[in-house]
Amino acid sequence: MVTESGIRETESAENVDGIGPEAPSRQHIAAPPLAPELPAANREGLPFLMLVAIVVLAGLSHLTGAPIFITVGLLSTGMAGLAVHMRARRTARRTVALLGETAARSRAEVESLADRVWEMQESEERFRGLIDALGDLVVHRDRDGHIVYANKVFAELVGADQRDLAGKALADLGIDVGIVPDAAFSDHECLSSTDVAIRTPSGPRWFSWIELSVRDKESGAVSHRAIARDITARKHAETSLITARERAEYASQAKSRFLATVSHEIRTPMNGIMGMAKLLADTGLSPQQRTYVGAISTSASALLALIEDLLDYSKIEAGRFDPEPQPMSVREIADNIVELLAARAFAKNIGLGCHVEPDVPQMISADPGRVRQVLLNLIGNAIKFTDSGGVLVSIARARTETTDRICFTVTDTGPGLHEDDLERIFEEFEQADGTSTRAHGGAGLGLAISRRLVIAMGGTISVSSQLGQGSEFVFEILAISATEPPQSRRDALSGRAVILSKNAIEADAIARTIRANGGKVDLATTAAQAASFAEGCDALLVDAAMEEGDGRLLKRLRQSGFADCEAITLIAPTDRGMLGDFRASGYATFLARPVRGETLLRVLLTSSVPALTQPQPEKRGAPTARAIGSRRRGLSVLIAEDNDINAMLARATLLKAGHRVKLVGNGKAAVEAITGTDHKYRFDVVLMDLHMPVMDGLDAIAAIRRHEEETAVSPVPIMVLSADSQETTRHAVLAHGASGFVTKPLDPDALVHAVEGHVAA
Repeated sequence: MVTESGIRETESAENVDGIGPEAPSRQHIAAPPLAPELPAANREGLPFLMLVAIVVLAGLSHLTGAPIFITVGLLSTGMAGLAVHMRARRTARRTVALLGETAARSRAEVESLADRVWEMQESEERFRGLIDALGDLVVHRDRDGHIVYANKVFAELVGADQRDLAGKALADLGIDVGIVPDAAFSDHECLSSTDVAIRTPSGPRWFSWIELSVRDKESGAVSHRAIARDITARKHAETSLITARERAEYASQAKSRFLATVSHEIRTPMNGIMGMAKLLADTGLSPQQRTYVGAISTSASALLALIEDLLDYSKIEAGRFDPEPQPMSVREIADNIVELLAARAFAKNIGLGCHVEPDVPQMISADPGRVRQVLLNLIGNAIKFTDSGGVLVSIARARTETTDRICFTVTDTGPGLHEDDLERIFEEFEQADGTSTRAHGGAGLGLAISRRLVIAMGGTISVSSQLGQGSEFVFEILAISATEPPQSRRDALSGRAVILSKNAIEADAIARTIRANGGKVDLATTAAQAASFAEGCDALLVDAAMEEGDGRLLKRLRQSGFADCEAITLIAPTDRGMLGDFRASGYATFLARPVRGETLLRVLLTSSVPALTQPQPEKRGAPTARAIGSRRRGLSVLIAEDNDINAMLARATLLKAGHRVKLVGNGKAAVEAITGTDHKYRFDVVLMDLHMPVMDGLDAIAAIRRHEEETAVSPVPIMVLSADSQETTRHAVLAHGASGFVTKPLDPDALVHAVEGHVAA
């Protein structure tokens, strides 16, 4: 249908805009004519008739005798009219041609505009179809939050007709998305993002809602255009991950609680086993009985080491390991550990030696317990896997312009490692030989724990090895707050010594110490070889394992040129009973294997041979536990312990040290013994177990401290006895008012030292 203006009507305005619910069909728009047209006869006849009429009038005027000027005037007028007509006709033709061209151009432009509108409509429809195919929600809202447009995906999601959504708010559909306030439009637009839950007929679904709010600069109109993508699968995955993490954390906590409980229950009977074995060893036993007692102590120590590894691994896994730096002596720790493990090495007939360079600091700030644990693991593993030769522990100082580090090196002559095993052995539950037929047992945790401990202390650990040629483990820690060693004994030795021993490892450690302090030394494995070094020898060190009971070896050596040098025998701790025989054979003194560097220097510096030594005043050491104990006799000690074996062990240890002891079986009895009016004397120190019936140790400590505050008496030292060695437990008891912490299994010497050390002088 064509209207009066010549424009074809469309079905609806919505279809023309291309935003209605249905796609419009393409229609051509015709351009209107610029002016109405007359018939062709009218356009050509009117000027002709006018010319004929003028000529006729001119003829009639001439025939009637009218003046000549009238006739001429009429003819002139006719000719002028004809000229005007012809000019007008030419102008009209040109105008019509121009108008035709303009009309043609206008029609082309209108058709081109219609084509562009159609293309834009098609492009918008394709874009919306693509968005709908992707499954994203598209929502356009006005300033007040009412929906102006929502795509078909959104309508299907909320279960509504697309045409019915206009004018509604999201809250009406159960969707919690607010309107950005006008104050947020700092730059006339604001981009916001949130995760939105939408209730659908199939259940709730999650969408990542991204909305761009725009305010027009001129009109101030605000619109909110949002696009939302379905993230339900991601939300479910996040929920599953959170649930899995919570379960893992709960399992880790349960594992830690289990290990703490089990370790406590195991330590309690082990305390009795190890303590009683040590007390039994101090009694008069036959050699066979002493061997059996030693086996008990060794087995208990091995079990205790396994428990410690499991606990340390659990704490490290849970992220609860924090180093506790304090002043420590590198030499003292290394010598103590070597002496502790010497029995294992001697039982396998292998050597164990330790050498500390003279420039190693006297004291550094580090965690002595963790350094000790790493050395125990490395040296213990080296001894376990070495069947011949021995293990050498070397400690040196590595200084650069920016760092100062202590380097611990443990070298063995064991079977060595494959190259593929060098990194694997530091993993949890891994061993060099992981087969079921392996010759050596173990849980495979020692090296894994050692690496984590070293890293936690800011150090490094590494291994180098060749198959069949042994291994070398090296770990370094920072030398923080280093105290330089004394200069009094550096280069103090000036003579020459000869070491006769078949144990190359120990002999090499002794030789290194002598050379590092200015002396000279030669090594020999047979008496004949030693004889070649006799000339100029000032001190002769002989391994007691090569000596006969009647001193024949020393006699032969004297005859082969060692007549004037001082003889020193190297004995194992188990051979101390033969010292009388060695002295009778001509040995001036002895050195216990493995030889401590400080002890070696002291013996050589106090030697009677001037050529070897330059006597130095001996530095007075700190008083030993026994010396301290001799000054503190007769202390009154209260022991609160419900386990009879542990109570008997602590009581026997303290009675042997000369103290008075009273036993109670629970925390309430301990409180009454201290706070009651019928007690005969005030206790100097209290040993309090944590887990006891009636009243536990923490409640008992709190009650005692409250009584002391109320009565204004000085607090009594309270030492907590516990098999739980975790740092959290230690800090908790100290926070409750305890004075100290003693870990079970109890070491008798350590117990006496702890009791006497916490009593004021």
